Amino acid sequence: MVTAVLYSRIDPAGVLIHSAINDLIDEEGEAAWPLLSDEIIVHEIEGRLIYERGLDQKVDADRIIFLSRHTSTRPEPVLTVHVTGNFREALYGGESDELAAADPGMMQAVLKNLLRYAPPGYRAGYEVTHHGPSDLTTPSLFVEVGSTEVEWRDPRAARAVAMSVLSAVPGTDTIPMIGFGGTHYAVRQTTIAAETRGAFGHIAHSREAGEITAETVRRMVERSGAVAGYIDRKAVSTTDAHRIAALLRKADLRVLSEGMLRSMGDIPWNTWCSASDLAEKAAPGSRIRNHGISRDEELTIVSLPDILLTEALRFHAEEFIAFLDTISPCIRIEKAGVPALPLFIGYRETGSQLASDLITLCVQQITKHHHSVMEGDRLIIRRDRFDPERARKLGVPSGPLFGMLANGQPVTVGDRVIRPDMVCSCEIQEIKIPGLESYT
Repeated sequence: MVTAVLYSRIDPAGVLIHSAINDLIDEEGEAAWPLLSDEIIVHEIEGRLIYERGLDQKVDADRIIFLSRHTSTRPEPVLTVHVTGNFREALYGGESDELAAADPGMMQAVLKNLLRYAPPGYRAGYEVTHHGPSDLTTPSLFVEVGSTEVEWRDPRAARAVAMSVLSAVPGTDTIPMIGFGGTHYAVRQTTIAAETRGAFGHIAHSREAGEITAETVRRMVERSGAVAGYIDRKAVSTTDAHRIAALLRKADLRVLSEGMLRSMGDIPWNTWCSASDLAEKAAPGSRIRNHGISRDEELTIVSLPDILLTEALRFHAEEFIAFLDTISPCIRIEKAGVPALPLFIGYRETGSQLASDLITLCVQQITKHHHSVMEGDRLIIRRDRFDPERARKLGVPSGPLFGMLANGQPVTVGDRVIRPDMVCSCEIQEIKIPGLESYT
């Protein structure tokens, strides 16, 4: 891997960052910095970086990192990372409707470091795709200090950027993505990349959302190596969000939410896709939540009796879901507010063990939180319910006294004490589980 580091002689921020890189290497030695484990070449450019063309022909590298200043109409101290290109007219270098090749993994690695090393008073984040050069076919990224002369000449900011670049190590399990919606600083995409495996290449500002076409998506995907897309649905109209989602699916990209990314855990991307497809086939419109699947192996659906899971979830669904992390690795399927369907996904080779674990967990939850007994292969659940008609026959008026009885509290009507058991009806639920004794 050959990495080219470029800066402009007339850019005070780029010059200072380059100087800080040299200082850090002198102080710590080359072995201290992961970026230097590969070959590094440095180029000083005479003019403005954003107006350069044909840099790929001048710089023979596998990756290009630009060290630069950032200017804003609303100046504030920031450290940013982004890829270049233009979705519309090229106002600041490059060509219209042209996108440079992105390096999502490296951008994410640098972003995480910027968030870690940013000096007090600075914030760090992505910027949406903008300005030139836009013709790069070599994966590239800009790392910038902004937004005024004060920050451009701040040695603390330059050192933070230098450390962020030198210590950047792209993850091996990142999910390259493209993003839609948000402000210039792409706040939601920054949070996602900082806290999940989602690594963004090109990101389109909310103002671009209404003009996104299939061709725009194709270019973004091609130039980012993306396998998924994210739409900031709070930052674009519902109509645009639906339209962009349809374009992404037509391009064979997964549409991922922040919740999906957070719930993936260590599951390999291809395995997650297989699980998602299994869930969609079994329960259209559902979503999956990972509970320990981390190997790229063949998956299968494991089914439970619907009534068994329903009773296990009845009073302590959160507790049941928490216990899923303690049994055989599985994926939970949820839909329309139901936290778990009676369909789980697990490794094919251990599917029978997962089925046993799930039944055991259900039985344990039911016997723990219900009045229940086991007779042979039958799990018998007794449920006492408040019966308003019985209460009325005993002279209890409707209203607060009904609520007290329903909550297990005795009430007094005249000179008579009415106990909850006097106004309850009993409901019996039987669940047949072959080999029940082995699950207790």
